[in-house]
Amino acid sequence: MSFTIFSGETLVLLGRSGCGKTTTLRLINRLLTPTAGEVRVNGRSTTAWNAIELRRQIGYVIQEIGLFPHFTVAQNIAVVPSLLKWERDRIESRVTELLELVGLEPQRFKNCYPHQLSGGQRQRVGVARALAADPPVLLMDEPFGALDPITRAELQREFLRLQRQLGKTIVFVTHDIQEAFKLGTRIGLMQAGQLVELGTPQEFARSTHPEAQAFLNVWNS
Repeated sequence: MSFTIFSGETLVLLGRSGCGKTTTLRLINRLLTPTAGEVRVNGRSTTAWNAIELRRQIGYVIQEIGLFPHFTVAQNIAVVPSLLKWERDRIESRVTELLELVGLEPQRFKNCYPHQLSGGQRQRVGVARALAADPPVLLMDEPFGALDPITRAELQREFLRLQRQLGKTIVFVTHDIQEAFKLGTRIGLMQAGQLVELGTPQEFARSTHPEAQAFLNVWNS
């Protein structure tokens, strides 16, 4: 497959389980190295980047969240800034700023541990942690998939608000066509490791590709 992700857009990769969506994300941040072809970030091949430097340019949010259970919320958010050796005052200010940004009251939540939070709250902390060093690119792998429908809808609205405010370049993986239409600037449909459709939600709605039709029929049923 071959495609370009535009600066500031939300490209949603839609597809069934096992079609290659997560593999594509892992290729972008070099958790996987391509055996053929090339992945470029900011015009530079991922294999030409220092892997650690590359990943510091990219925030990564996953469904399982992956918060460190023995760290407080503030410590979880501060992981990358601490590795970058930011000053303590700058880190504390950034933690407060991000908690407010994702809708969590700093004084109430910063000293909590992950097990003290709801699923939706943990997911918000995961987003805050991914944004901590202000990376230009965010990869989001079914970040709301494990949540109940009400919390999921709330976080989708929060996502849209944050994207309008921050203007990040986002690749968002989902198997939910309703979520794809709600959040995506463009939708890329994957099937068996191939990108079979790519366009705006309006263009996708007019697609005659059988796999696109299968998703659209499920949504409209």
